[in-house]
Amino acid sequence: MNKNSPEPLRLAVIGAGHLGRIHARLAKQLPHTQLVAVVDPVEASRTAVATELQVPTHADYHPLLAQFDAAIVATPTQFHHAVVMELLERGKHVLVEKPIASTSAEAEEMVSAADERDLVLQVGHVERFNPAWVRIRPHLTDATFIAARRLAPYTCRSTDVGVVLDLMIHDLDLVLSLVPEEVTQVQACGAAVIGPHEDWAEARLSFSNGCVAQLSASRVSPVVVRSLEISNGQSFAAIDFGSKTARTLEPSLTIRQGQIDIARLSPTERVELKDQFFDKHLHKEDLAVTDHNAILEEQKDFVQAVKQHSQPQVTGIDGWRALETAERIVAAIAASQRERSRSSSQHALRGPHWSHAAKLAAARRKAG
Repeated sequence: MNKNSPEPLRLAVIGAGHLGRIHARLAKQLPHTQLVAVVDPVEASRTAVATELQVPTHADYHPLLAQFDAAIVATPTQFHHAVVMELLERGKHVLVEKPIASTSAEAEEMVSAADERDLVLQVGHVERFNPAWVRIRPHLTDATFIAARRLAPYTCRSTDVGVVLDLMIHDLDLVLSLVPEEVTQVQACGAAVIGPHEDWAEARLSFSNGCVAQLSASRVSPVVVRSLEISNGQSFAAIDFGSKTARTLEPSLTIRQGQIDIARLSPTERVELKDQFFDKHLHKEDLAVTDHNAILEEQKDFVQAVKQHSQPQVTGIDGWRALETAERIVAAIAASQRERSRSSSQHALRGPHWSHAAKLAAARRKAG
């Protein structure tokens, strides 16, 4: 579609669950776009959307294929691959919610299908559009350590996947966008609390350039946390995605040039250094953040990519890489659980404690 075309982009939203309804509501505000339909097999969901938004709703998108140019896919993850592949094969541009698919093999097929047909495939890693991230992103270079925390109460949503694909993948995408180098090592642990999938997880990623990322995620937390901290050695940055705030800590020239020798400072000079540290030596700045709706900005980016025949900010390849890394984390969690189970079994078979005491006593007698 030509960016100068007066014709609006005809858009369909497929999936009218919690996130699909948000997409539909915001899509009505998009300039140069016409929301032609919302599709969901559940009648109650269709009725709710039709009542609120006064847009046509349908149980099946197949009869509508000639009526839209692009689609936002917000179905459960297990249906992403089948729906997106069919849409791409019919020449439709697609914004698919995260994770891009259930497996990295499916993601690879989707990326290839979009590339072969020269279509836009965007993945809904919405934190890339969070106003705090947008504001601080130019300051984030040469990361050496990243710490991400994403904690939330249990919502009963996205139960078809575990917390790694539900929540942690947001931060995986952000981390991987900062560090394009290869992930050389993955360490992880986690466990299910309710249901078949892990509900909390801890992961540590090591990159080929030496950067290390520590990620924490939970969907059974009594508190809500969505934060990211980055260090590139002497400089630091912190983001709170919930409050949409961003802060940097930058060392002074004196610090960068190593002109302060702590060992040579007098007690008075040490007190002065401590009292003036964040004013004079490690400057703290709370960045001015202009608020906006991240999902709406994500949709605008999608429409722009379609109209201008350009790449979206979050490509299918980005979604594929995030999913592939998430799979490695899930596999590491499973391996950790097997190791703990094996260790417990071995411990249980060691026999009564008196046998260890007897062996220890015999060893002592032998030693004299």
